[in-house]
Amino acid sequence: MRLDWRRPVGPTASFLIGIGFIATYTLVCADGAKYQEGCANEQCIAAAGVVMALLVTSASGANGAGRGKLLAFSDNGELLGSFSEDARIVDPRGLGVDDDLLFLNSGSNRILALDDRGRVVRETGALQGLDPGGGNFGPDGRYYVGLRAARTIMAFPPALGGAGEAIFPSPVVPFPRGFAFGSDGTLFLASGIGPSGDGDDTILAFDPELAIKSTWKVEDSALSPLDLAIAPNGNVIVSSEHPFGDPDAVATVREYDRADGKLVRVFAADRRVGFRKPRGLRFGPDGKLYCVARDVVVAFDFASGKYLGTVVELPGINGQALIFFG
Repeated sequence: MRLDWRRPVGPTASFLIGIGFIATYTLVCADGAKYQEGCANEQCIAAAGVVMALLVTSASGANGAGRGKLLAFSDNGELLGSFSEDARIVDPRGLGVDDDLLFLNSGSNRILALDDRGRVVRETGALQGLDPGGGNFGPDGRYYVGLRAARTIMAFPPALGGAGEAIFPSPVVPFPRGFAFGSDGTLFLASGIGPSGDGDDTILAFDPELAIKSTWKVEDSALSPLDLAIAPNGNVIVSSEHPFGDPDAVATVREYDRADGKLVRVFAADRRVGFRKPRGLRFGPDGKLYCVARDVVVAFDFASGKYLGTVVELPGINGQALIFFG
């Protein structure tokens, strides 16, 4: 089952569709008209002005095998094209939003900030050896970026004009696989297996002074984390592929208690949809939980844990992060 996701234009838009309540969105031009489907360039998609879009980073390179683009999708899950064709967007990974700007981690060793027309309005410039992965804003307003090669996390001012600050020694974990901040300032960091096969499968919690919280511990033999998010209830949500890299790996989304790290429940997609190599997680404006994987974007009702269906079906998308932006 593939979901239709669109947002009717108007202040009293309803979010009810056939399978239950799930907010849905359409790419809408500034004048209220829908985009022409099949557009595949910045002028058609970004320059028109988007009210709300589902954007996905499709990785490329030796370990990405995707399209190397920031992709935009229509209300029926069809690919419209690149949200931006800026040449500085290479093998994109993590995404974040702050002050109406989209922050993007580029494989060109840069952090970029784009406006709603897909134009780069801020950037760090090329930083040798940065190798950025996931990104999230912290409680201090800075943009935090996981560094894959250095095995640590670096914080940047939102203006992206100053130097980044490594908040941990390098390496803090064998291979960082996603992180996020809890409402109390706790930093949760997923430590997984890297492309070379090195690493471990766990999640660490650090207090606001960045000391490890020994009372928070995950014991889950079926976990191999790939991304991490914080749920509306404060619990830790992780996408997992276990054993990592195995053709028969089990792909799940797992929830852990914010207080002690105990496994709360496991979200699983219908096996028939080909939910493999899960990566980026995001809670949508509707409160539903979304996860992008090798060939699909899927949705779960977080309250009930029910699998709702696919939002996007695109073989070889190899998504790394996803976000609703506009």
